[in-house]
Amino acid sequence: MSLQGIKIGLALTGSHCTIDKIFVQVDRLIAAGADITPIISPAIDLIDTRFGDAEAVKSRLFESTGKDIIRSIVDAEPVGPQKLFDLIIVAPCTGNTLAKLANGITDTAVLMAVKSHLRNQRPVLLAISTNDGLGLNARNIGFLLAAKNIFMVPFGQDDPILKPNSLVSKMDLLLPAAESALRYEQLQPLLVSY
Repeated sequence: MSLQGIKIGLALTGSHCTIDKIFVQVDRLIAAGADITPIISPAIDLIDTRFGDAEAVKSRLFESTGKDIIRSIVDAEPVGPQKLFDLIIVAPCTGNTLAKLANGITDTAVLMAVKSHLRNQRPVLLAISTNDGLGLNARNIGFLLAAKNIFMVPFGQDDPILKPNSLVSKMDLLLPAAESALRYEQLQPLLVSY
């Protein structure tokens, strides 16, 4: 399936150690023809980490997509009414974002964009990256797996010995998972080995 002409809202949240892997996937999505608009959480917008500083990430997003970044709740609200996207991808999707999404909390641009997009019965694809996916966030993952129009990039335990509760999506499956989500299908198998 070509993504030619498909409008994707790419929402990044604060799993900073995963950002470089996401940029590889951004390039793949663009090469497949996707028209990408970046959306960022405050953690991406404001926090510098050992994995990179916020300004560098935002510059790289703009250079890759050629689009202004949606970074406020006010700027994200028109996503639904104006039907801006065919698909929203939240990658990486942190445990914090998972929990808020599962519980209807809308306090970031990412969460507002997802909420606004879902009101039109359009698909959302989550690429999880959370150290507590098999801990407190297990129930939120379960809830979202059963939710209408929400799909997940297949995931597994990235380090079952040192981080037994950690779950991370296989980011190299993001493109086929996006194609499946656009057909309102969950890419299988959902659980993968690292």
